[in-house]
Amino acid sequence: MEKQPITAQGADKLRQELQQLKTTERPNIIQAIAEARAHGDLKENAEYHAAREQQGFIEGRIKEIEACLSYAQIIDVTQLNADGKVVFGSTVELLDLDTEDTVRYQIVGEQEADIKQGRLSIASPIARALIGKHTADEVSLTVPGGKREFEIVAVHYL
Repeated sequence: MEKQPITAQGADKLRQELQQLKTTERPNIIQAIAEARAHGDLKENAEYHAAREQQGFIEGRIKEIEACLSYAQIIDVTQLNADGKVVFGSTVELLDLDTEDTVRYQIVGEQEADIKQGRLSIASPIARALIGKHTADEVSLTVPGGKREFEIVAVHYL
């Protein structure tokens, strides 16, 4: 598998989640399984089956995070000298030329993408259209609502 880019903040967040799962969630679910097992017949014990299912989710997420971190190429955008160019990890302020609204997106790895928090995956069409552009460049993006024209107002390396 090839290296997957991830921001330094994204990698830290995944490490914290992994630590939480291993030190808190896993021991709690082991305790819940032990308590449910103490109630007797496991065939008809809903608590036991629910706890085992939860354990499966936790173990799956632990493996997913460990795999992600093992293939991660951590990029600290604050250390880059991109000279005003949109690159992985940069935060871009865009002005919609039709509505005069401004939006702000950070271009991140697939594991940390969350559009509600303004984090676009590097693989998204919008991020691909922005990569390599500079401040004051105009970009034409095809979005679900149709074609939109944006101007890059600012590029930040936070």
